[in-house]
Amino acid sequence: MTAAVRNDPTTVRVALDARSYDIVIGRGLLASLGTRIAALRPGAKTVIVSDENVAKHHLTAVEAALSKSGIATSRVLVPPGEASKSYRVFEQVCEAVIASRIERNDLIVALGGGVVGDLAGFVAAVLRRGLDFVQVPTTLLADVDSSVGGKTAIDSAHGKNLVGAFHQPILVLADTALLDTLPEREFRAGYAEVAKYGLLGDAGFFAWLENNWREVFAGGPAREHAIAVSCRAKAAIVARDERETGDRALLNLGHTFGHALEAACGFSDRLLHGEAIAIGMALAFEFSARRQGLAPMADAKRAIGHLAAVGLPTRIKDIPGSQLSVDQLMDLIAQDKKVKRGMLTFILVRGVGQAFIESGVDAREVRVFISEKLAEQ
Repeated sequence: MTAAVRNDPTTVRVALDARSYDIVIGRGLLASLGTRIAALRPGAKTVIVSDENVAKHHLTAVEAALSKSGIATSRVLVPPGEASKSYRVFEQVCEAVIASRIERNDLIVALGGGVVGDLAGFVAAVLRRGLDFVQVPTTLLADVDSSVGGKTAIDSAHGKNLVGAFHQPILVLADTALLDTLPEREFRAGYAEVAKYGLLGDAGFFAWLENNWREVFAGGPAREHAIAVSCRAKAAIVARDERETGDRALLNLGHTFGHALEAACGFSDRLLHGEAIAIGMALAFEFSARRQGLAPMADAKRAIGHLAAVGLPTRIKDIPGSQLSVDQLMDLIAQDKKVKRGMLTFILVRGVGQAFIESGVDAREVRVFISEKLAEQ
């Protein structure tokens, strides 16, 4: 795949003092990867961690960009899909990276979507007590969410992302041309995370998305604008709260419900992460509207309507072959990372663009709500 290199990429700074880094967004940026890495870490070697599907499209171009700048590199490939965020694959990648003779001053390049970024980032966080790494996201979801902010993790049988570390990259290179090879379902799933930024804190951006989502899907300036706005929103929150002790939890709008649904589906292609988050946000808006009228029902219908309009699932019954039980979902929700001393914490809303953190949510209330949603099937 070829694309003209732009001279005017958008740069978003994640301001974290000594751990600050740039998110560089634009079309045709991949060729500059070697130059950028060489400037940040002169003389470093790299190990590229990618999945087999992404490698077919982009690995050769990445290796060429690194070679052109004199950067020695090796590769580690994993199977595509959420199942690679496992103890077994984590061990395999760790051993492969060690076998490549990577040293403390070298770095890992995560080339892929959220699964690869989370996995490779966690490997970087723990190997040799911490290696630098660069995120090269290849999905919309990774562009706007998982590649930014330093959350790295693998999954447990008890839930998603329960084993991990905060470990910031030194660079995020978001080449929007890489999205040209993304399957439509994957792009749509990633759009859920774009919409999330409007729904949680930027009503104006959400209104813009309502009017321009077709152009975002089509590509071009609207897509890059949506990615840049999303990255600025996340960068601002991460700069305020790097380790999620406060405001950063707002980024989990829809995730408590969504992660439980993902786990219940076995982290499979039955339900992609972004699809789970779309359903989770729809549930969070409806739960907020029904919970002592926290949010106007009109706002809930508006949010859910937009997600449905772009083709995202918004109901539990939209999950193919969904045979889920309230006990199963409640057990998974109880494993959510935001649970404190056994009390449930949800990200709820007072309206579009007005998310807030609600601690101490009564599990019985959530159980009744989920039971009613399951009964709709």
